[in-house]
Amino acid sequence: MTDFIRETITRGIWETLQMTFFSSVFAYLFGLPLGVLLYVTAKGHLFENRIVYAVVGALVNIFRSIPFLILLVLFIPVTRFLVGTSIGTTASIVPLTIGAIPIVARMVESSLNEVPAGIIEAANSMGAGPLFIVMHFILPEAVPSLLLGGAINVATILGYSAMAGVIGGGGLGAIALQYGYYRYQKDVLWVTVSMLVIMVMLIQELGGLWSKRARKA
Repeated sequence: MTDFIRETITRGIWETLQMTFFSSVFAYLFGLPLGVLLYVTAKGHLFENRIVYAVVGALVNIFRSIPFLILLVLFIPVTRFLVGTSIGTTASIVPLTIGAIPIVARMVESSLNEVPAGIIEAANSMGAGPLFIVMHFILPEAVPSLLLGGAINVATILGYSAMAGVIGGGGLGAIALQYGYYRYQKDVLWVTVSMLVIMVMLIQELGGLWSKRARKA
């Protein structure tokens, strides 16, 4: 493996980390409140509203069901409008974020649903308001599950970032495609795939450790 390939793979690792980090941050910026909205408006919950839950839930399900490669192509005009180009590392963050938001929302809703009903009843008995209950009882109690779910979501986004190479995105996925597939350099293909697997395993391991620590706290 030449020095050029080594430098290219090193740059690809950095680009992959960039895409994963910023896409995860933006996905949670929108997906977390969306997941909370789904939870509180569900039947029997604090702000029960069947219409809001049905509309938001339907939108989340629609975007979750679109294959990510198709989503990449569909949002090329949006990506070009927002960042001025549809190729490269920065451009890939847009579809990655859009694709991850509904996944984050459902994962957050699932985590909040794990909070025991007794905690909410106890908060109600103390006269706490619905918003106070969400912020100071439900979300803190759900932290271990949210951390574990967060690790899964970040690993998913990392996997999605590899697919961005198909439309000219950067990162390890693009290197695997350009050198490993098109140029038949199998050593590059195996190295890039191995790096992606290691990164996913590290993310999941860290998420599991943080979740266990939060449960003990």
